[in-house]
Amino acid sequence: MSAQASVVLKLISLPLLFFAVFFMIPLGVVLVSSVIDPASAQPTAAHYLRILADQYHWEVILTTFRIGMATTVLCLLLGYPLAWYLVRIVRSPRWRRVCIIILIVPLFTSNIVRSFGWMVMLGRSGVVNDALRSLALIERPIRFLGAELGILIGLVYILLPFAVLSIGTALSRMDRSLERASQDLGARPIQTFFHVTLPLSLPGVASGAIMVFALAVSAYVTPALLSGGKVTVLSMLIYQQYSTVFDFNYGGALSIVLLALTLSLVALANHMGRVKGEQ
Repeated sequence: MSAQASVVLKLISLPLLFFAVFFMIPLGVVLVSSVIDPASAQPTAAHYLRILADQYHWEVILTTFRIGMATTVLCLLLGYPLAWYLVRIVRSPRWRRVCIIILIVPLFTSNIVRSFGWMVMLGRSGVVNDALRSLALIERPIRFLGAELGILIGLVYILLPFAVLSIGTALSRMDRSLERASQDLGARPIQTFFHVTLPLSLPGVASGAIMVFALAVSAYVTPALLSGGKVTVLSMLIYQQYSTVFDFNYGGALSIVLLALTLSLVALANHMGRVKGEQ
């Protein structure tokens, strides 16, 4: 082994060890427990069959991924204009830094604190309903808490910075000469955006969508607090099995199902992105 290879091996050994100890081993424990019968300590698929055969679990799964998809779409729709503003509109480096600080500062606050803040704002007599009634836009308070709408608002607020930063990075690294060439050839600004700018920024859009979706479907605190227990997502069901029922085998099966479905959708999105890029 060469000296250079030995140095590289030493550099990556510690991260690999950390990854194995704090991710792969716990994941392996969860996977093994999900296929073990606690009564006989024998391998079994009963936990997975229980999930697949119960309509309630399918409803929870559909609710989880419906909220995750809606959160992802809204974060991209709101995040792209914000990223465009930071990269293309803001000229002052000082103001850009201020905007980025405003964007990421909420990430340093606990999700619990932010969720409680939204509970105050979205209540029947909260700031949002009071503002809508004062503007004569509604007659009765809108039910945000205890509904998917409240969960969606909270998740979009928490996860929006991930989309903005990812898309902004792609826009800042883009070769602006391609856009100028498009305009020199007679393309209108809207045509340049859809045929040049947007396709070149798709890697940033895709990475932002993957991060937002993965975090949204695995979120527990925000759905638990803003739903008031009236809307159940898969992470809440997993937490219930581990902390209340103490059925670690069944909870492990639910965890593996959530992981498998999330990775499958992410892999499908990556495949579709590669196919579209090749075209």
